[in-house]
Amino acid sequence: MVVFFLAAALPAAAAGGDLGTATKKIDAIASDRLPAGTRVDLSPRELNAWVQSQLPAGVREATVRVDSAGVATGRAMVDFVKVCRSHGIQPGWPLSRLLEGEHPVAVTAAIRSAAGSATVDVKRAEISGLEIDGRTLDLLIQYVLLPLYPNATVGRPFGLGHNIERIDVRPASVGVVIGPQP
Repeated sequence: MVVFFLAAALPAAAAGGDLGTATKKIDAIASDRLPAGTRVDLSPRELNAWVQSQLPAGVREATVRVDSAGVATGRAMVDFVKVCRSHGIQPGWPLSRLLEGEHPVAVTAAIRSAAGSATVDVKRAEISGLEIDGRTLDLLIQYVLLPLYPNATVGRPFGLGHNIERIDVRPASVGVVIGPQP
């Protein structure tokens, strides 16, 4: 999903342990075997280690920081043309000239969830220090994000799956709360 919530560069030794722990927790959630009421907390280091392990070609130095309850900021260095090409998409000449090379990207989003669904609302986006908003942000989502990640959902509710009741996004940890089996 969006994503686009990106993780902190960690020392290799710390990242290995945090990645292993995060992977076990995420695998437990994905197993669909956790009982209702179970809460799985991912520390900021675990979340960042896992996000680092999921980066596509063209993205590096990703970080995620939870700013306040329900609000997170992701940062990364992104080469949009490489990301597009790694997904088999050849950007047109104007877009490739506009987005060629590596750019620092930051996205701040509000995340709310309940009753097995979540909504992610992009509050702010910045590319190379320039704030992207309004129609320009809509176009970037439509022509870059959605072709690369067709299942991404921005600004409207989507199902969480794996019996997840809600995700509590807080600075100390991101908590995944399991609901009843369907």
